[in-house]
Amino acid sequence: MPQTILVGCGAALGALARFALSTILGGGALPLLLINVVGSAVMGYTKPSAFWGTGVLGGFTSFATFAFLTSGFDPAQAGAYVLATVVGCTGAYLLGDVSRRPA
Repeated sequence: MPQTILVGCGAALGALARFALSTILGGGALPLLLINVVGSAVMGYTKPSAFWGTGVLGGFTSFATFAFLTSGFDPAQAGAYVLATVVGCTGAYLLGDVSRRPA
């Protein structure tokens, strides 16, 4: 199966997982932040293939949803949410990367 189809199928699975988890958690900005941070940590820890990384985790951690939610905030809230997302996701990725390495 061509890699583009595998990545597309993975992205669909990731988006469905994000939607389901976001719905269970009540929707909104905080669940999305949690989803993006967890997805970043998993990516840092596993260093996944294209199907799991670009596909599943790419669909699970959605920048489009982040941008849409952020655009509805006032400037102070938007700045705080962007900062929390950048710091949280980068930190989670780095923590995942460091934690998978043997001591």
